[in-house]
Amino acid sequence: MIEEVEVAVIGAGPSGAIAAALLKRAGHSVVVLEQSHFPRFSIGESLLPQCMEFVSQAGMIEAVNAEGFQRKNGAAFACDGRYGSFDFRKKFSVGPGTTYQVQRATFDKVLADEAGRQGADIRYGHKVLAIDTSAKDASILSVEGVGGKEYDLKAGFVLDASGFGRVLPRLLDMEAPSDFPVRRSVFTHVEDRITDKQHDRDKILIVIHPKYPDVWYWLIPFSNGRCSVGVVARENYFDELAEPGLDAENVELLQAAIAASPDLSKLLADAVFDMPVQNIVGYSSNVKSLHGQRFALLGNAGEFLDPVFSSGVTIAMKSACLAAPLVSRQLKGEIVDWQSEYAEPLKQGVDVFRTYVNAWYEGSFQKVIFAENQNPAIREMVCSILAGFAWDEKNPFVKEPSRRLKALSDLCASV
Repeated sequence: MIEEVEVAVIGAGPSGAIAAALLKRAGHSVVVLEQSHFPRFSIGESLLPQCMEFVSQAGMIEAVNAEGFQRKNGAAFACDGRYGSFDFRKKFSVGPGTTYQVQRATFDKVLADEAGRQGADIRYGHKVLAIDTSAKDASILSVEGVGGKEYDLKAGFVLDASGFGRVLPRLLDMEAPSDFPVRRSVFTHVEDRITDKQHDRDKILIVIHPKYPDVWYWLIPFSNGRCSVGVVARENYFDELAEPGLDAENVELLQAAIAASPDLSKLLADAVFDMPVQNIVGYSSNVKSLHGQRFALLGNAGEFLDPVFSSGVTIAMKSACLAAPLVSRQLKGEIVDWQSEYAEPLKQGVDVFRTYVNAWYEGSFQKVIFAENQNPAIREMVCSILAGFAWDEKNPFVKEPSRRLKALSDLCASV
């Protein structure tokens, strides 16, 4: 006998947990299939304030607030002695001005536990092997459970929140090439031992390489004296760093990259590198479509841009909050236009972030960051986008992102 459920969610990360909670709150039965066992390590640790609205919608904000995560109120930037910052509390858009910097092992488990508390059936160690979408009223998922036992799950709708696992894009041949160059990130967690009194632990620090403007580092402080540190660059940069016998799994490669930045190496002079480094290569991704016959893709399962502005979790949560009410309507017999009601609205904000990512690697947005005597009102509009409010069409820099950002960067370059 095939088990039946109204909604199957693949993945218990932030988008999957939030979607599951929203659908349970709407009265639907939900099974979440998570291949891993929580807690588990994940990247994407610096949230944006917009995330807090999505967490609140899912009824999870109290649990997140109670966990003691590092408070975050903005983003700081440094390059060879130059410094710039944005305070998210001074932004154009209405909404939260603060958020958290989180160790994702803990954060993701908090969200998944809350989804379970609200009634979602969270199944850890369950891997989706195949999907059959040929039936008229439901899809059949072939699942491998704990201990290798296989079973079929019939679902009225499937949400793929598998992140970089990209389950449905792989199974249904939906993957498409990204238009971003292949880049690699090398990162780890360290006991940071930062003593510089000027360092603001309430902000993510993004450091630009003094020689190569397309090479950058992140430093994300946590509340326990540790931080996440990583470097992002094209592969040839790491080839230049690597000495004979020094491979990507060696912490010395990351240390060599950090040593090239006076700003970062000074901050981390006493840091203890007590964990292995990790690598993600060619992380940017895309798909042919964000939806199909009784399924939709959430977050990174659909498209991932770049980690530079920490937009990944925000986009993932936004996708969950957009998709869940549409799933509910469809299950109730309504006709849903997934292209106009889901894919296009989600893409609007993604494209805003895309504009800023492109401008970052071109170097034009870096001129904006370090420009002096900027118009406060314009700065607040840009700050809103960096805070995650990329869907606020009241913001002129959201409504016309490319034109306005180009005009601003040109102005900053001429000063």
